[in-house]
Amino acid sequence: MIRWASLTCLAMTLASSAFAQSCGDPETPCDIDSGSYHIAVPDGVEKPGAFIFLHGSNGHGRSAVKNKGFVKRVNDRGYALIGATGAPQGIGNGRDWGVNDGLPDDRDDVAYMNAVIDDAVARFNLDRDRIVLTGFSRGGSMVWDIACAAPDTATAYAAVAGAFWEPFEPTCAGPIDLHHTHGFKDRMVPLEGRQGVWKGFEFHQGNVMKALDIWRDVNGCVGRADTSVTEDGSWRKTWSGCTEGSISMTIWPGGHGLPKGWSNTVLDWFEDDKKGS
Repeated sequence: MIRWASLTCLAMTLASSAFAQSCGDPETPCDIDSGSYHIAVPDGVEKPGAFIFLHGSNGHGRSAVKNKGFVKRVNDRGYALIGATGAPQGIGNGRDWGVNDGLPDDRDDVAYMNAVIDDAVARFNLDRDRIVLTGFSRGGSMVWDIACAAPDTATAYAAVAGAFWEPFEPTCAGPIDLHHTHGFKDRMVPLEGRQGVWKGFEFHQGNVMKALDIWRDVNGCVGRADTSVTEDGSWRKTWSGCTEGSISMTIWPGGHGLPKGWSNTVLDWFEDDKKGS
């Protein structure tokens, strides 16, 4: 009887494990009510953190987990890599994010991102206290908007080449830990911002330094940076003495892209920041 009970428990455990791993690879998204996501979970890690990546305009979450180098770098640090996927938004047929840019949106991406995290934490036994929400370009802007509207969504936030669009929110819901990276020669989303017309709609990308002042005010660190470092052609300012939260801003010499080693840089920052909190 004990033997059969043990076999029954083993079968239930295996079934539960099979369910947990039944989605997430590049060809099999994990579906939720508001969309889907892809995930690559590290082997042998009991309770991994999560490194969530929001793609640029018309990208897809599967691209993140198809990138073997990206997966390895994140998994080797003990984090699951989650590739979230945008939905058709406003105008055009491509996948995008519901950025606060004055254009109509077809999905509440703040709610979507919280649903992704809730599902992934439950399904894959992730550590809810180690969630880093990251994004590139439009995905980076969505990271800023989520952090502003719902700062408790993730543990920390890291964006590349994307920030607030005009009109700016006058303030945000609460302090955060933010790591922002921007290319000095970025012409798609320039540091100084730009205005234009796309498919008949006017748009206004915000001045990144002006946008950063909103976070400095919310975090309580409006004075000069605590550290200013130049290294390998990049400039980095860090506000670590905030009343709450922290801000790190890196300007690298490239254009509209991800600098080499970016994911490890973000995780180094996140882990060092958490040690000091």
